[in-house]
Amino acid sequence: MALQKTWRWFGEKDQIRLDDLRQIGVEGIVTSLHHIPKGEIWKKPEILNTKKIIEEKGMAWSVVESLPVHEEIKFGGENRDLLIDNYIQSIRNLGTCGIDTICYNFMPVIDWIRTDLNYNKPNGTYSLYFDYARFVAFEIFMLKREEAKNEYLSDVVEKALAIGKELTSDDKKILVENIILKTQGFVDGLKLDGETDPIRSFKELLSLYKGIDKAKLREFLKYFLERIIPEAEKAGVRFAIHPDDPPRPVLGLPRIVSNLEDIEWITNCVQSPANGLTFCTGSLSVNPENNLEEIVTRFSNRIQFVHLRNTNLCDNLDFYESGHIDGRVDMFEILKKLLIEQNRRIKAGQEDTAMPMRVDHGLQILSDVEHAYNPGYPLLGRMKGLAEITGLELGVERMIKDS
Repeated sequence: MALQKTWRWFGEKDQIRLDDLRQIGVEGIVTSLHHIPKGEIWKKPEILNTKKIIEEKGMAWSVVESLPVHEEIKFGGENRDLLIDNYIQSIRNLGTCGIDTICYNFMPVIDWIRTDLNYNKPNGTYSLYFDYARFVAFEIFMLKREEAKNEYLSDVVEKALAIGKELTSDDKKILVENIILKTQGFVDGLKLDGETDPIRSFKELLSLYKGIDKAKLREFLKYFLERIIPEAEKAGVRFAIHPDDPPRPVLGLPRIVSNLEDIEWITNCVQSPANGLTFCTGSLSVNPENNLEEIVTRFSNRIQFVHLRNTNLCDNLDFYESGHIDGRVDMFEILKKLLIEQNRRIKAGQEDTAMPMRVDHGLQILSDVEHAYNPGYPLLGRMKGLAEITGLELGVERMIKDS
């Protein structure tokens, strides 16, 4: 009994090699076909080629993260049905090739957001940081979103206005790099690396969601799930939606995977084990109203993929990545509940007993700072996190067995 140890790998261009990962105990790889444009069909030869590369190194392709959902599906564009048809064919091809778990998100325009990618902690490590007021200043002064002044708490706006007046050209450049380019350029979302005016392009993407509120975005997600989940069931594929990061409205965009009520709505709108959840402790933990132990208990039978990381949440709703076992998440209790659920699945004879887990993000430690790893994905920091989680997991396993 143990969660399958997986690692996010960004393909053959990733500085971290598969040979390295096998040495540190990684059993499964989490990856995507990053070279295929969003909306196009993933064809079987491409899938099998990546699968072969991974399996030749003694590991499995455990999870697709992600099969990206095209923006037109999210905002209900005129090509939505054609794009969903393509998506369904990709699901079928993945199932035929033996890939059975797909992580995806339904966050409009932007993936996870941080304002500082190199926050220097007192112990000398570097972390990811979200400065709430600084982000609002980015909206007001750089995106020129005047309506942002009415969308956030008054004290946050007051701080943002003060910050905005002091922003230098270098400060602005760093914010654009951190919020738009560096954290979005390597995920299956924005491809703005070559843009000469990323702010303009970013604002154009935001404008596509004008008039779309939470209810409307839910409607589009429901439409998407009603189309894909029956096909996923036929293909033997399980879906796992990733929570919003951060789990609160930003940029005038609605958020629909931020708390227990959201997850309940999603799992109820299409009743199927294939309509599952990526349980991300990092994303969910920075909503102060979320009780992670309650969420993992309530939806344990729908968890198909696990992201483990920890955070510290400040009084002003700023937050930063604090590692894997240190922070506001009670990782002992979370692992205990996950392992109990895994044991239940094994006894029930279910197929989804692996419950793949990856240590999400990681502090930059030691020589990590000398490499141009993707933000949040250093080698040594994640390796440390994997060792910590593995040790904790072994203790929890023994406790469950003895009891």
